[in-house]
Amino acid sequence: MVMFKVSRVETNPIEGQKPGTSGLRKKVKVFKQPHYLENFVQATFNALSADKVKGATIVVSGDGRYYSKDAIQIIIKMAAANGVRRVWVGQNGLLSTPAVSAVIRERVGADGSKASGAFILTASHNPGGPHEDFGIKYNMENGGPAPEGITDKIYDNTKTIKEYFIGEDLPDVDISIVGLTSFGGPEGHFDVDVFDAADDYVKLMKSIFDFESIKKLLASPKFTFCYDALHGVAGAYANRIFVEELGAQESSLINCTPKEDFGGGHPDPNLTYAKELVIRMGLNKSKPQDNPPEFGAAADGDADRNMVLGKRFFVTPSDSVAIIAANAVQAIPYFSDGLKGVARSMPTSAALDVVAKHLKLKFFEVPTGWKFFGNLMDAGMCSVCGEESFGTGSDHIREKDGIWAVLAWLSILAFKNKGNLGGEKLVTVEDIVRQHWATFGRHYYTRYDYENVDAGAAKELMAHLIKLQSDISGVNKIIKGIHSDVSDVVQADEFEYKDPVDGSISKHQGIRYLFADGSRLVFRLSGTGSEGATIRLYIEQYEKESSKIGRESQDALAPLVEVALKLSKMTEFTGRSAPTVIT
Repeated sequence: MVMFKVSRVETNPIEGQKPGTSGLRKKVKVFKQPHYLENFVQATFNALSADKVKGATIVVSGDGRYYSKDAIQIIIKMAAANGVRRVWVGQNGLLSTPAVSAVIRERVGADGSKASGAFILTASHNPGGPHEDFGIKYNMENGGPAPEGITDKIYDNTKTIKEYFIGEDLPDVDISIVGLTSFGGPEGHFDVDVFDAADDYVKLMKSIFDFESIKKLLASPKFTFCYDALHGVAGAYANRIFVEELGAQESSLINCTPKEDFGGGHPDPNLTYAKELVIRMGLNKSKPQDNPPEFGAAADGDADRNMVLGKRFFVTPSDSVAIIAANAVQAIPYFSDGLKGVARSMPTSAALDVVAKHLKLKFFEVPTGWKFFGNLMDAGMCSVCGEESFGTGSDHIREKDGIWAVLAWLSILAFKNKGNLGGEKLVTVEDIVRQHWATFGRHYYTRYDYENVDAGAAKELMAHLIKLQSDISGVNKIIKGIHSDVSDVVQADEFEYKDPVDGSISKHQGIRYLFADGSRLVFRLSGTGSEGATIRLYIEQYEKESSKIGRESQDALAPLVEVALKLSKMTEFTGRSAPTVIT
């Protein structure tokens, strides 16, 4: 057995290590600076209670992006030096973010051990590669992201850190081979257990969904299927679930080999970046397809986000979570006893609100960040939740879950087509969405992202919007001067959330303009980028009249878009004549 010694390394604080919405994200070159990663990891260990570190089991894995393998070896050595008893690593360092949550909650080691937390190495939907983004975040024993109380401690520790501990003479562990490697150290045995990345997650999915009914759907010659992992970690699960378990054709999987640079692409599952899938599904008008698949879906880099498409039809994430909630009890065995409640992030459209009211469900509107959903779920108050940024999930874990969302949609399609797979016409994705609109009304919705905006200019724009809110009548005069058909603003505020579970208050969570007809404008600064500031503008037009729910989204939203851009003085403040991405 290899023995190791603990080395104490002197260091100094490094500025800018404040975790954002989902951890610390910076360019790879920043993380590769001397002591940068080590400082943050030690600051995290120091922020945790002793029982979560000494003698504990932690998970270390991620989406496989560039620098992950180096970072895993560093964290393993630091875990050993800080008294961690075991480190669990997904084979090749791969675990999707939802799979990490499942492993923390579900996996039991051969010796009966359970994980107390995890370092997840991901920058989610941000690009990867030597000149792109890297990220790290810590998840707690419930499988969810560290709460603000912990991330604030981590940040405070990064500002005062003087030393970190590492087993410098520990050899690198071969993480490509499943198996146990043991070492001896000052505090006894230290183990690194490399395990199959898919086993625990697949087992969990099979306990939630009726795989046999989905299998029948996929076996129907009338139903065609396509899944795009965008060269992210979802590829490590796609073949196992969709092909081996559910019987889909291998040819239905595209970009399902995980790559450190995501194949040079941007692993963000939206209509802009999932180009190959968009073409295949018949949504690129300049490249028409004769016979697109009936169902398509894409994942982001760490497989927690999803995009769902029908044949020549896009399902907005806001509609997606509402439709899943509306059909969950009938279509998904896990929810057969009913939903405890539903929740959405504040910028997400109010489509879920209408479903909750109709089904008499508890409903919660929370700030952006999955940890807020986790609190509700831990308290037994929420079953299904979602956010407009392509995140959907349930209380089976404490992260959003892209593959779960795809399986939920396949379950709904299987239920709607039960006994109809040999019929003349399948009930399609578009059929399901249009029936939902006819029942609940339609929330026309779009998001404009202005990425890498000057941080000072972004703050000035937000301050301008807050100042306007002091005079609602004045705002309505401005709006009528821009477009006379737009409804009056009846409420304008900066969203603040009081957590019903722990009583914590989250301020400055986005600027809202709420209109009399149920429409909304929301402006928010995002914390998911690695450089500059990202302004997100959310535009929502609610329509109840059945004669008006079939319009083109662009046409229905045009008046509100004009109002939003002129009211905020977007071009004047940012210098941008158009957004970076429109979703």
